[in-house]
Amino acid sequence: MSLDLFKLGGRRALVTGGASGIGLAIALGLGRAGASVVLNSIEESQLAEAVARLRAEGLAADSAVFDVGDAVATRTAVDHIEARIGAIDILVNNAAVQRRMPLEDVPEALWSEIMRVDLDGVFHVAQAVARHMIVRKRGSIINICSINSEQGRPAIAPYTAAKGAVKMLTKGMAIDWAKHGIRANGIGPGYTSSPLTAALVADPAFTAWVKGRVPLGRWGEPDDLVGAAIFLASDAARFVTGHVLYVDGGVTAVL
Repeated sequence: MSLDLFKLGGRRALVTGGASGIGLAIALGLGRAGASVVLNSIEESQLAEAVARLRAEGLAADSAVFDVGDAVATRTAVDHIEARIGAIDILVNNAAVQRRMPLEDVPEALWSEIMRVDLDGVFHVAQAVARHMIVRKRGSIINICSINSEQGRPAIAPYTAAKGAVKMLTKGMAIDWAKHGIRANGIGPGYTSSPLTAALVADPAFTAWVKGRVPLGRWGEPDDLVGAAIFLASDAARFVTGHVLYVDGGVTAVL
């Protein structure tokens, strides 16, 4: 049956930044589609709660505490997962940070931190995982991009720069690793309610602007991204690579 193409039974996914928000929603969605899930975060207590939530549903879940911005720690953690838990078939690169301020006020340390997590972290985890996928000649990598991979907004220039680079890094992964049976795609969330956007969601004026700006007339929810993640992870997308799927309520379609 056609729906069998979307089943993820027998596969294992690593979801970075998986303790809350978009990462947790995607982890739950992949688990409900049949995948075993390894959640990553640097927040150990929050991560334990997230794993417990998946296990309470009868889903197979493990945790991996490491900083994606640390290349050595990432490589060590991925090798540990592969050796002790099992092969990673699906990677969701979701971990990210964001700080809002005018570009002229951004200190160098903050610029470096955003790049370290939002861009370098994607590279570190994808490379560490891909080295194992290459041996097996299969795998799906999903990088969480953003509408800011395409469009800018005031006071988030470093984040926009990082997410634009992640879009192009995704294409590079797709090109270099296709010969090894690895697909690399992105998901570009629109204005989505999450810990990164909590202050904006709580601002009545900004929420009114979002509702007027987004054709579908609302904030996105983390669960809105689950279908896209399942699709890109599954055999339904077996001929899809180098693509960024924008899940944004239509906001990138309008001026």
